[in-house]
Amino acid sequence: MAWLTRFSRYNRRMTNLTTVILLLTTCLTAIAQKLPTVAVLSTGGTIASKQDPAKGGYLPALSGEDLVSVVPAIRKIAQIQVEQISNIPSPDITPEIWVRLAGRVNELLAKPEITGIVVTHGTDTLEETAYFLDLTTISAKPVILVGAQRPASDPDSDGPRNLISAIRVAIASDAVGKGAMVVMNGQINAARDVTKTNTSQVETFRGLEFGALGVVDEEKVRFYRAPVRRQTFSLEPRTQLAHVDIVSSYAGSDGLLIRSLLRDGAVQGLVIAGTGLGDVTSSMFDAIQEARSRGIPVVISTRVPTGRIFPLSAGKGSALSLRQIGCVLADNLSPQKARILLMLALTVTHDAGALQQYFDR
Repeated sequence: MAWLTRFSRYNRRMTNLTTVILLLTTCLTAIAQKLPTVAVLSTGGTIASKQDPAKGGYLPALSGEDLVSVVPAIRKIAQIQVEQISNIPSPDITPEIWVRLAGRVNELLAKPEITGIVVTHGTDTLEETAYFLDLTTISAKPVILVGAQRPASDPDSDGPRNLISAIRVAIASDAVGKGAMVVMNGQINAARDVTKTNTSQVETFRGLEFGALGVVDEEKVRFYRAPVRRQTFSLEPRTQLAHVDIVSSYAGSDGLLIRSLLRDGAVQGLVIAGTGLGDVTSSMFDAIQEARSRGIPVVISTRVPTGRIFPLSAGKGSALSLRQIGCVLADNLSPQKARILLMLALTVTHDAGALQQYFDR
């Protein structure tokens, strides 16, 4: 009977061990469930790039899952849900991808379990996608865009640090209601303000005129101001955005590019990157006037990095003369962001006065 006694004791010990394992599993599951959930939407770009020896350069090669897996610390602060939207260099991002991305962002943020969104993106057009999402995200939950200046295959890639910083901002309570933001190099910038300022250095994204919203450091996420120039457009999945082109003004510009676009017949809106306060040459003014006579909306921005457009001088080709023929003044939006706002505003109206109201908000 001694063997039966030993078996009984062994069985009790195994039962106790099983109970402990179940309790630990339950506790770990409960802890995990308390972590906020962040959806990471991956689109490609340098942050996902590796060197391609055959082509002698870098190409997007890593998936969103790959990007998250190389930063184990992320799993300690959030539950991650990864989706692959695309895997392309950001110059290949299109308005069609913007519409699809915005639709998915709104679908995910409508779920109560999702705390925020992080979009991994190439830096070349990151500020444009950020502003598009800022204008089309219905929820107040954070939408964070993040990239890298150094490819993933480089030993000193800035991608992993930027990614965990973006996750930390996405789950920060203070990030709610601030729209889409760009988080890189420890800085938090508003989508409307931010621009890429350096071709290769890691401290490239800056809000030139008004500065960063806040910072991400080793201790915490800290905000110091909030964006106030914000508005929202509702998009349907099949929304077709207008074909809007950007034409730059420069010494000797004669309006030939504008007239070529008019002959082609595809252009549905124009943004002019004027000089100074939005000025253009007399010849370019004539071409713009021709576009306006055909009912094509024209927005006047500037190639100058900071400052807003307002009518001052009265000469031909000035912002004042352009406004008098029905052009819209872009305030302080860069040409590329003025294009985005015009594309979205044209889903609502083609009236010049109503369009101007969108740019004044």
